[in-house]
Amino acid sequence: MEIVTILGYILLVLLMAGTILVILSDEDGDSGKKIAWIIVVVMLPVIGMVSYLVFGLNPRLNSKYMEYSRRFHDSFSELSDARSYRRLFGENNKDKIREGYRELSVLLSHSNGTTVTDNNNVEIITSGKRKFEALVSDLENAKDHIHMEYFYFRKDNGSKRIKEILMKKAREGVKVRFIHENIANIDINPGYYNEMKKAGVEVVKFTRPRFNLLRLSARLNYRDHRKIVVIDGRIGYTGGMNIGDDYFLKWRDTHMRITGNAVYALQYSFLYSFFTSGGTIPGSFAGMFPEPEHGQKRNELVQIVPDQPVDRWPVLHMGTVWTVQHARNYIYIQTPYFVPPEPLLQALKSAALKGADVRIMLPKEADLGFMDYANKSYYGECLEAGVRIFEKRGNFIHSKTIVSDDYLSVIGSANMDYRSLELNYEINAYIFNQETAERNKGIFLADLGECDEISLERWNGRPWYMKLAQSVVRLFAPLL
Repeated sequence: MEIVTILGYILLVLLMAGTILVILSDEDGDSGKKIAWIIVVVMLPVIGMVSYLVFGLNPRLNSKYMEYSRRFHDSFSELSDARSYRRLFGENNKDKIREGYRELSVLLSHSNGTTVTDNNNVEIITSGKRKFEALVSDLENAKDHIHMEYFYFRKDNGSKRIKEILMKKAREGVKVRFIHENIANIDINPGYYNEMKKAGVEVVKFTRPRFNLLRLSARLNYRDHRKIVVIDGRIGYTGGMNIGDDYFLKWRDTHMRITGNAVYALQYSFLYSFFTSGGTIPGSFAGMFPEPEHGQKRNELVQIVPDQPVDRWPVLHMGTVWTVQHARNYIYIQTPYFVPPEPLLQALKSAALKGADVRIMLPKEADLGFMDYANKSYYGECLEAGVRIFEKRGNFIHSKTIVSDDYLSVIGSANMDYRSLELNYEINAYIFNQETAERNKGIFLADLGECDEISLERWNGRPWYMKLAQSVVRLFAPLL
């Protein structure tokens, strides 16, 4: 028995050493994330090694997963018409952007190649009631197709109302395609979706775990955090609001209703998710990209930027770092979760130290207890650098927005944390327009009326046990 025990210990040590070598050999891995994983493996060897194999593997350098995007793009080029393809990838509106922001547009195009679009009208929605009413009206008036992709699609009253409309439109002959994130909605009984399927809605799961280790890791770990609706190829919705009464009735969130050429990019992103999740669409895509109506009220320049962990470059992370680094006068940020990767954290501190007005608005209390500790673990060094931090009272703020220098606005699904910027499937809209930026800035300043500013003196005076708890959670922040 002693020999068996000794051999068992030797095997465990060898497995731990091998796992640590795999962690260290990740060429693109963030050093903080590597250290966090190593700590988990050393402290909880069996749980740590299994967790890393399931949740920690990096697919960005895996040629098989990178091939998925290329394969879909090739299929799309064959099945779409020349006008749609040109509108997505061939039109160059970069020169319409202010000169200092053109390189950002080039950087962001490395997501899926889509370009900046013109002839757009963006309605910024800050009321869940407004989103619900507008979405219900647009769904009711759908004539050809409805495409919907959501991280959360609940079973409460508002969600059931949306579900009923989708089933009704499918029975009327409208093509309704629906993607639901599987793991996030694991508490939803399959019968909920089967009822939709029986009504004619084409329902696909975004994640389908299989017994291939790398694929299992990707399916379990990389969530589809996007929120997309496309109606008849003419109206698009995206932003931070999921389908549920928390979003419709309780939380303070930011969403968009878009008409114009940017809807093409939302459509393309939806189709990517639909196909890679196992959905099929017979025939050409041409009917899904109708000629947009011209003469939009504001003619905003919009670049729709999806990001997925199977792509080579984490463009939303890179784009956020660029935006912070290039803020000259101010940059205002709203996010429910603040666990920034190291490059973004350094960019925020650098922007404040050079004299830009850097403000971050967070909820007073996160909806998840451990995330509250994680959020606050970054306060001290940000405050020391001159970053101003505001905690919003009252309704939980779920907005994911950035506005900078009265020109650039970013509204989307991505939080300012490791999971959104490195692991999740996300989608943000970059809007290059002064009027839109001024509206977005006004929304931020109005929300300050329900906020408490955190001073460095006050922060340094918090109890020792809070400091300890935040420091411990900070060690595992890259894994949250």
